[in-house]
Amino acid sequence: MAEVATSQTNASAIRTVLFDLDGTLADTAPDLALALNTLLEQTGNAPLPYERIRQEASYGGTALVRLGFGLNPEDDAFAELRQRFLHLYQSHICIDTRLFDGMESVLDEISSANMNWGIVTNKPAYLTDPLVKLLGLTDKAAAVVSGDTTNNSKPHPEPLLHACELAGSRPEQCLYVGDAQRDIEAGQRAGMKTLVATFGYIRDDDNTDEWGADGAIASPKELIEWIRRHG
Repeated sequence: MAEVATSQTNASAIRTVLFDLDGTLADTAPDLALALNTLLEQTGNAPLPYERIRQEASYGGTALVRLGFGLNPEDDAFAELRQRFLHLYQSHICIDTRLFDGMESVLDEISSANMNWGIVTNKPAYLTDPLVKLLGLTDKAAAVVSGDTTNNSKPHPEPLLHACELAGSRPEQCLYVGDAQRDIEAGQRAGMKTLVATFGYIRDDDNTDEWGADGAIASPKELIEWIRRHG
């Protein structure tokens, strides 16, 4: 893997890399799928194929309950099913969840190159914080911003700007990496560089080329090379 240059003098050079959590930093889909299929079986429904659930994993409990039960949030049974799903997920939040292959070494390289990194997710803090701790990242991240940390969540830029402040960088010095269009929109609105993680939970009907990101990476290891060339 190419080393990141450590002698960056450009005032807008990347010094902070911010990651979405689900589908970008960590492969959380196995545990989310387990929770949804457990709930489906408990309610007398057939489980769904893993790959179908994986495509919705970045969009949270609301999207997964909608997928599993064909209901919308305004439907009578939706709120209870969503709470049951979240309880199941919380109880098994880091059974099969892992950092994506190669991500641990990428984080180490970022830290050793006079840069820092953080997490900005729409996941609520009561789920984010224990998951980040179980992944061994709490003391390493310069910022962990959850969906309820600020008044607004992505695609609003507020959580990204808050993470930027926590990390001690200006927006133009930050790179945001995500696997959903709202990630790229939030990063753009915050004035950051953006990258699409195409190894993440991309839907079949997503056209990532239309999102307007500064680039795309097909694996975590490509991030360091991209920063070396563009940062």
